[in-house]
Amino acid sequence: MGERASRAKLIFSTATDAALAGQLCSLGIGAPGQIERETFADGERGLRLASPVSDADAILVGGTVTDSDTLELYDLACALIECGLHALTLVVPYFGYSTQERPSRDGESVTAKTRARLLSSIPLPAGGIRVLLVDLHTAGLPFYFEGGVRPVHVSARPLFVEAIRAHAPGGYVVASTDAGRAKYVEALANDLRVDASFVFKRRDSGGTRVLAVSARVAGQHVMLYDDMVRTGGSLIAAAEAYREAGASKITALATHGVLPGDAVARLERSGLFTGLVVTDTHPRARQLAGGFVEVRSIVPLLAAALRAK
Repeated sequence: MGERASRAKLIFSTATDAALAGQLCSLGIGAPGQIERETFADGERGLRLASPVSDADAILVGGTVTDSDTLELYDLACALIECGLHALTLVVPYFGYSTQERPSRDGESVTAKTRARLLSSIPLPAGGIRVLLVDLHTAGLPFYFEGGVRPVHVSARPLFVEAIRAHAPGGYVVASTDAGRAKYVEALANDLRVDASFVFKRRDSGGTRVLAVSARVAGQHVMLYDDMVRTGGSLIAAAEAYREAGASKITALATHGVLPGDAVARLERSGLFTGLVVTDTHPRARQLAGGFVEVRSIVPLLAAALRAK
């Protein structure tokens, strides 16, 4: 136990998630590890660990936001192990491709599974590898990891409990965009001791239609949750149903603010929402923070998970 506690702890990151790594360092989780980066004339990337890691424990922060980010995470992890690291914790705040967790048509790649398999192929150090994952799109995704890799789920629910209490001090209902988020929203409602509401959808050749709202929301402030927001289409469709059911206000909540292109403008233009609350798991959310978009930091929850054995 004393040997384990005395090991040096270093924090490295992909270039995209350097800000999150810096915040973890500021909380005393570990010391910053140094990486030298080089891009060659033909576009190839070179990486070098400039901090000694032999027999140390390291934390590597990096979301699989793009293919380039994924490969950088993989290359850095392999370099750490090959340089004699004792134990590695991967902190993956945003696991990209998580919506591709099963094929919807014959021949489709289950990309969430292949990405988990890629990270599972990182050589296993003596002290093992664990992977911290935040609010995955599907609860079964951790089972895609193989071998000695130990996935650990980190829930952003405590952040949304705080956000909901701040935005809706009076009466409110916690709601979901679809049945897929039902368990999360039910747990959130239980934390807050309020009612939960769900929308029921039907997908057909004409698109997705909302058929019903499960709870009474007339005159209520609806706090509408989805695990991630891309274009905002799911949030808007659900919000329209809640507005028709008599909701007085609607505030959107999402763990992962992907928000490509004009997604924020689309949500704001709809006139349905008082605002959007997301975490900083995705770099795009950090870029858009302010005004309509409120960003709450996942770092304290990651720090707590990293301190846990």
